[in-house]
Amino acid sequence: MSINFITDKVNVKVIGRVATIEMNRPESLNAMDSEMIRGLVCKLKEISESDEIDIVVLRGKGRAFSAGGDIKSMLSNMTENDFYPVMDSISELIVTLYSMPKLTISAITGAAAGLGFSFALATDHIIAEKNSKLAMNFIGIGLIPDGGAHFFLEKKLGESKAKQVIWDGKMMDADEAFALGLIEEVAEANLQEALDARISDWLSRPVQAMIKTKKILADMHRPYLLKILELEKHSQQKMRETIDHQEGIKAFIEKRQPKFIGK
Repeated sequence: MSINFITDKVNVKVIGRVATIEMNRPESLNAMDSEMIRGLVCKLKEISESDEIDIVVLRGKGRAFSAGGDIKSMLSNMTENDFYPVMDSISELIVTLYSMPKLTISAITGAAAGLGFSFALATDHIIAEKNSKLAMNFIGIGLIPDGGAHFFLEKKLGESKAKQVIWDGKMMDADEAFALGLIEEVAEANLQEALDARISDWLSRPVQAMIKTKKILADMHRPYLLKILELEKHSQQKMRETIDHQEGIKAFIEKRQPKFIGK
């Protein structure tokens, strides 16, 4: 089976038992705005219902996987009533991806930062090209991670290391992220070749048994993930109201180091 779905911001290609979802905002390094997030949720739910698809690959069009949340949204004067629906859409996206009865792979080229990195962490397997750049860099603009990042980082690293990654907010290359345990694989040469090898290996296995194990673990941890997402939503709104966040955004626009005051 070979099927193509194309929208403005999300492309889907299905070949045989594999669906590839491509974020399609290359001009903004696939920054995730509310329209893209809703499009991703829609496509993931459609794929979840298909009995013919076993593997889902996430990737970004162009030079990056995803640079994170759309900076224009950060600059807008959204009230709580405007902001919470956006956060609810992010939560729906993450829970849908984490829980879907398919094996999921993030294929990372270029940057996977902020919300883009959270999105990748919700998949079962991350392959990154060697010169990719990964960062949980919310701290640089006075925010906390969202998209379930607290859940995924604590699961992968433990509480202490998770806090350090969040507080440092530094950019890591693929080898650094692999050494920490944040990603599962570094493509030593060609990313597509590494991805094809992973897919071929999985398709040669009893995939339904793999998916059943995933579902058991996801169902067990889902209430905790939902709790974390709710905490992130309300905490992020509080952070948006801080002086440090306003300074972080201003410094980002002016391409200078921020001067935080802890308020």
